Amino acid sequence: MMADVRTTASAEEVAKFEAMADSWWDPNGKFKPLHNFNPVRLQFIRDAAALRFGRDATADQPFAGLSLVDIGCGGGLLSEPMRRLGFAVTGIDATAKNIGTASVHAEKVGLDIDYRACLAEDLAAAGEKFDVVLCMEVVEHVADVDLFLTTCARLVKPGGMLVGATMNRTMKSLVMAKIGAEYILRWLPRGTHDWKKFLKPSEFAAGLRAGGLEVDSLKGLTFNPLENSWSLTGDLTVNYLLTASPAA
Repeated sequence: MMADVRTTASAEEVAKFEAMADSWWDPNGKFKPLHNFNPVRLQFIRDAAALRFGRDATADQPFAGLSLVDIGCGGGLLSEPMRRLGFAVTGIDATAKNIGTASVHAEKVGLDIDYRACLAEDLAAAGEKFDVVLCMEVVEHVADVDLFLTTCARLVKPGGMLVGATMNRTMKSLVMAKIGAEYILRWLPRGTHDWKKFLKPSEFAAGLRAGGLEVDSLKGLTFNPLENSWSLTGDLTVNYLLTASPAA
């Protein structure tokens, strides 16, 4: 790649996830936190998409006929349930080993998912667009946040939506999501996250706005240590999720 070409890929982050690629589908492994809050993320995406497209979320495949891209899909923890909900799913990741893991697992469980080792800007350059664009727990790992968010926004079809998730850059998130999760509770390998790359909701919204999207909703994703469970709340100080759609 030419040195003056902007890219969202971070060589350091790609190497980090390359080393962990074999652990994606181990519920007690290095991605245990993702497995634990995946049901809440899925509920958020399903309900938001049902509202956006006027679909019955309780149907067997409520989103049949709609397309979805899972950006930074990793091993496919979101891509697979999205396919089961009826979406035609494209999963992309900068780490080729992740795509290999995801492809093998999808084939094993009989799901047809279009997995590709590429970047969001590759899809944009090809003129591809989708009804739903997911950028879940990935923006904090990219090299160029502004380019990434603008590119993701431009992948949304007219009438479509984007669903995003990341961690807020607050003192509470430093204590809980960085120090607590990596050094005290050891939920994640040390060095998984760089707190300085966490994104405030206003920053996330500004990046999407540059690509023509406006944020519709914001929800916190909160862990209850007494019940060992995650839930959607109004507390945005650590983890949060959002939806956005093309500006009128």
